[in-house]
Amino acid sequence: MIAKRMLGVGVFSTALMLGAPLAVAQQQMTPASPPAASAPSTCTGTTAAAKPSSREARVEARIKSLHAQLKITPDQEREWGTVADVMRQSASNIDELSQRRSKDRAGMTAVDNLKSYQAIAEAHADEMNKLVPAFTALYAKMSPDQQKNADQAFQPRPRRASTKKKSG
Repeated sequence: MIAKRMLGVGVFSTALMLGAPLAVAQQQMTPASPPAASAPSTCTGTTAAAKPSSREARVEARIKSLHAQLKITPDQEREWGTVADVMRQSASNIDELSQRRSKDRAGMTAVDNLKSYQAIAEAHADEMNKLVPAFTALYAKMSPDQQKNADQAFQPRPRRASTKKKSG
């Protein structure tokens, strides 16, 4: 139970720092296709050759939703594509570690459990180090109205009150 809470805090802390975009991607723990080598992709979805999983579809839906919410213009597509690719890759990386953790959980010692959580937390930090500059470049190209939309979209969401009574 504590390990689950610890994992949740690390993986989902992005919601507090950046709002929903990366948090949703990481919550979905989506395996994704690697970004195209030539140019950043837009939010048009995945290729016809690879059918997306439901998690991939949810990440793509969130990327598409943010694209609309932020009112990305054609001259911002390059920066947006970079942000979207970072979100996809982050979800894929965290998903891989989470799947490995889940697979190995039964045989983990307490130390193994903490190390597994540490690996996920470190990957999360690494992914944030990629997302922040990508989003900063996009934000710099946004109009003041778009920046207001982004500021609202990336607001931390209040935590829900616990329904459990605290022992005292």
